[in-house]
Amino acid sequence: MTGALRTDPSNADQARAWDGEEGWYWAEHADRFDRAVRAYRPAFLAAADVSADDRVLDIGCGTGETTRDLARKAAGGRVLGVDLSAAMLRVARRRAAAEALGNADFVQADAQIHAFDAAAFDVAVSRSGTMFFADPVAAFRNIGDALRPGGRLVQMVWRPLSDNEWFLSLTRALALGRPVPAPAVDAPGPFSLSDPVRVRTVLGAAGFTDVRLDPGSEAMWFGEDAADAERFTLGMLGWMLDDLDQQDRRRAVDALRVTLAAHDGDEGVRYASAAWIIRASRH
Repeated sequence: MTGALRTDPSNADQARAWDGEEGWYWAEHADRFDRAVRAYRPAFLAAADVSADDRVLDIGCGTGETTRDLARKAAGGRVLGVDLSAAMLRVARRRAAAEALGNADFVQADAQIHAFDAAAFDVAVSRSGTMFFADPVAAFRNIGDALRPGGRLVQMVWRPLSDNEWFLSLTRALALGRPVPAPAVDAPGPFSLSDPVRVRTVLGAAGFTDVRLDPGSEAMWFGEDAADAERFTLGMLGWMLDDLDQQDRRRAVDALRVTLAAHDGDEGVRYASAAWIIRASRH
């Protein structure tokens, strides 16, 4: 975590990860991560429904693909992308500049506590960036304060673990028969907003109304072929091998190769996934 990044103490672990090695990996493989979830792009952008003069806040913007998409739509407005990762933001700024998107700005900040201008935005969006808040009610309240009255929040989050083959298959292969603890649904993580009841409770407590969850199911892309996907996957999940001896590491990698080969087709290595697109309005 950089000295310039002010975070809520409860988000310190997330800041260390995203402004550290995890963020570096995402920055170095920006195109891969964007391609992995690209099948959700049309529905997400349609739900955001950004107009030409809108002021848009992109939470957890990463390397900025969504920020750039929305900056093109809001040609007479502005889009602000916010993320914890300095490395990813460098990529985001470079790509926005390459497209001459002068209405796209980026800031490194913890959206849970950042001092956004009050009522400065018409729409707040997030593609998989809101699931990692330690205090989601405080975070969404802070985001809500940045929206004008009647402003909208649109986010994409994962549906329950049981609906996401990609996570189950990859982690079970590398676990090599060891129990894989299910990610907590009430703690920061990829499935923290997977329960519709919790989503409505959190957003309601943060001051949002008219909460709507629309389910989507798309194939996620992990590589051009099994060997390509293996390199990418081990870059993300290789930490699962840390406590294994050399023999078991080989066995775990072999198990990973089996599942990747089984999902290798004409369009590359793809796994089933399931997400919510969540819409809500600010009081």
